[in-house]
Amino acid sequence: MKIPLVCCLLAALCPCSPAAPKPPNFLVILTDDLGFSDLGCYGSEIPTPNLDRLAAKGLRFSQFYNTAKCHSSRVSLLTGRWCRQAGDESMARAVTLPEVLAPAGYFTAMTGKWHLSKEPADFGFQRFFGHLSGSTNYFTGDKTFRLNDKPWPVPEQGFYTTVANVDHALPFLGEAREAKKPWFLYVAFNAPHAPLQPLEQDYKKHLGRYTGGWDQLHAARAKKQNELKLFGRDLEASPRPDHVPAWDSLSPELRDWEARRMAAYAALIDRVDQEIGRLLENLATHGELENTLVLFFSDNGACPYDRVTIGKDRPPYEAATRWSDSTGWAWARNTPFRFYKQNQFEGGIATPAIAHWPAGIKNPGRIDATPAHLVDILPTLAEIAGAKIPDAYPGREPSPLAGVSLAPIFSGGKLAERPPIHFLFSADRGLRDGDWKLVSFKGGPWELYNLATDRTELHNLAATEPAVVERLSKRWHQMSAEVLKGPAAEQKPVATVATSYKNREWTAYSGKNPPGNRAKRPKANRE
Repeated sequence: MKIPLVCCLLAALCPCSPAAPKPPNFLVILTDDLGFSDLGCYGSEIPTPNLDRLAAKGLRFSQFYNTAKCHSSRVSLLTGRWCRQAGDESMARAVTLPEVLAPAGYFTAMTGKWHLSKEPADFGFQRFFGHLSGSTNYFTGDKTFRLNDKPWPVPEQGFYTTVANVDHALPFLGEAREAKKPWFLYVAFNAPHAPLQPLEQDYKKHLGRYTGGWDQLHAARAKKQNELKLFGRDLEASPRPDHVPAWDSLSPELRDWEARRMAAYAALIDRVDQEIGRLLENLATHGELENTLVLFFSDNGACPYDRVTIGKDRPPYEAATRWSDSTGWAWARNTPFRFYKQNQFEGGIATPAIAHWPAGIKNPGRIDATPAHLVDILPTLAEIAGAKIPDAYPGREPSPLAGVSLAPIFSGGKLAERPPIHFLFSADRGLRDGDWKLVSFKGGPWELYNLATDRTELHNLAATEPAVVERLSKRWHQMSAEVLKGPAAEQKPVATVATSYKNREWTAYSGKNPPGNRAKRPKANRE
């Protein structure tokens, strides 16, 4: 029997197989110097309702790592490799996320802080607005601002970097929609990096809220973290270190100054959340929120380096005012962990990480304790997008990936066993291998912690577990030499004699020598 021609035509127009799923969009948001407890969903009192909603309807990571430093975290995020391995800021031994995603049909755009070699257009971004520098005045910017690959003069009035990043991101998304392409947007906020220059309305909202001081704030945030069951069990938070004085011991004048500094921090973080809210509203309006993977990170923990302050007695929302960071507040902002930006203790490398993707994340609202790192983002997005990661690239010599795909976690599964996570910045070192964590402060003796039972690194097991120290230190040196291929100076053995924890740029609350000179290392656990 002959099949009528009309039936053949209908069959051709209506195939039995369903249409291929639409590729998801990717929105990757990076903040600068955000502490572990600085978001509401990680223990903070600062209002961050938009990020809290993303966490409630997506997932939070409780053991997500960065490199403890601005530029190196950006390299790892964009390349899926350790910073030295990728060729540092040059990224000469890597390919980048936009260079992987564009051949798969993605529109690629970025706004915010670059802080790497050349310009974003040289590494695959089709659109860019932001500054090439590592930090900038929030109100007046600097001469490194670009719109795409052209210099962009900062307006003399009505400019604010955090707002401008989203003001330019929205038209970029409009271009992607007109082109009918899935998009990858990378928004790298400069906030809450110093100078602490909040908008007036944001600052006044928080002014007066921090007169209770950092001891009170640290206790309140630790309590909230346990109530949120952020770590699956109650943790013993790190005690106030010797280099940070008790709040009540400060003079009234110093307490007033420090309370105003924390209000400025809170205002900067509050504004980031508000601007993220504008982005999310735009996605919802265009029906894209369901199938957009939103990822939120920080490049390192809170910054303790009290460098240059101008206009201490002036409002921080004046462009000529430049307030610096505070070590005491950095300790509280990193609750429950020890140490800070640049250090490879948890306070320097563990920060909030949120994923939201209604179309792709199973069992939303959960907290995942899988150790993960910024190097995992490139392989994750490549797998989800079905994009090929090239092993060769014009003008570069890509090294093997260091990261692994986190896609199984989004679908409700678990990762297969991963290689150790390598940490290095300057003389600060670390290695995470399973539950074991090896760490060195400024080239000092190796310290060893079992993070399964001691996530806040309070009980140094190096003296009682020398075989573990030996095994992990050998692996750290092996990876440094064979994978990172860094300079020989970074591969020297650590010191054998302990010295004090100190840093000349930590806040000198006494006004004389940095209080870090008085700090002592905790003794190895004798239990």
